[in-house]
Amino acid sequence: MKILVVGSGGREHALAWKIAQSPRVQKVYVAPGNAGTALDATNVPIEVTDTEGLIAFVKENEIDITVVGPEVPLVLGLVDAMQDEGLKVFGPTKAAAELEGSKVFCKNLLRTADIPTADYHTFRSADDASRYIKDRYNEPTDTVNVVIKADGLAAGKGVIVCDTRSEALEAIDRIAHQKEFGEAGKELIIEERLFGQEASVLAITDGETIVTLPAAQDHKPAHDGDTGPNTGGMGAYCPTPIIDEGMMERVESDVLVPIVHAMKRARRPFKGVLYAGMMLTSAGPKVLEFNVRFGDPECQPLLMRLKTDLVDVIEATIDGKLNELEPLQWDDRPSICVVMASEGYPGDYQKGRLITGLDRASQLPDVKVFHAGTKLDDGAVVTAGGRVLGVTAIGDSISKAKLQAYTAVKEIRWEGAWCRKDISDKALGY
Repeated sequence: MKILVVGSGGREHALAWKIAQSPRVQKVYVAPGNAGTALDATNVPIEVTDTEGLIAFVKENEIDITVVGPEVPLVLGLVDAMQDEGLKVFGPTKAAAELEGSKVFCKNLLRTADIPTADYHTFRSADDASRYIKDRYNEPTDTVNVVIKADGLAAGKGVIVCDTRSEALEAIDRIAHQKEFGEAGKELIIEERLFGQEASVLAITDGETIVTLPAAQDHKPAHDGDTGPNTGGMGAYCPTPIIDEGMMERVESDVLVPIVHAMKRARRPFKGVLYAGMMLTSAGPKVLEFNVRFGDPECQPLLMRLKTDLVDVIEATIDGKLNELEPLQWDDRPSICVVMASEGYPGDYQKGRLITGLDRASQLPDVKVFHAGTKLDDGAVVTAGGRVLGVTAIGDSISKAKLQAYTAVKEIRWEGAWCRKDISDKALGY
């Protein structure tokens, strides 16, 4: 088989790496890819939003399956366009991808389906949203405990946690007036802030059968101790002990099954990866958000542990035959991904800085360095994004996996490189 992976991040590098291990696969292409995918597959210079270019490439090269990694082409309808051409493609349709593409749509569906989530209000104008805050809180320092969210896609950054009235009004201004996240802020949500541990539960579904994957835990805030601004994710580990077997059964019965049924009732049947971002509150698990693809960086530690041929899973999903698939096989050892980022991220950062030490890190046992924001410049690997690398390791325990991941991190250098030092520490108290 020949397979095309669409995307250029750490998730897509992990997908290409795992797909290439299948004995059924002869060639893996990645469009547009990065410096890491160039090692494990063949890069194709086609952007994820170039639907016509991607379809033409698939036809000309007789690609058997296209795997769409990131959310943007899914929300824009790449799957629909490929299906219209009779091509095999893994991922949800445009209508189904609105579950991630619009937080307002998602919250309204959660309410309709009676799936536990935070209370919320939606607003189409900054003035209305500001008035809502001002009517309820008098002083700038009043405690509000709300989360302000841009409705559309914002690369994981359109969510602002606010402690005070003045912070809430500033967040509304950034999203709706200053348009910091562009068109994503044409609508916004003011939501009650939930407290507890966050966890990610991913499942693969063909619209009928749901195959739940081991729970992972992402680390969204930029700095140690979950401080600083939200990011696309600074690291993840899998499995997480905060979701035990009983909690997983509850998530499946109260969240995953109802959302798949709700999407079907809404005539938006869902096929692909369903990602539930959960907050484990004192009142039980509640949904923070849904994503419609593998998480990045959760994908990296998940696929590090997967033993089953990923191509079999992808094909069964496309063909509606997940019920015929044998239970997935996993390495019993936990894995950890530490994201190395550019100085300034999640704000402005410089690109083009030379990365050294990649070979030394890659030679360490049980380590895989997944590239995210990298590119090749005259044969040298340089930075090309905010989140640059996902250094992933597997070990006999979480602490051993962590040690191996950070040992690899220490081998890698570029000017301004940084990372969180506490990825997976939350697991040590369990």
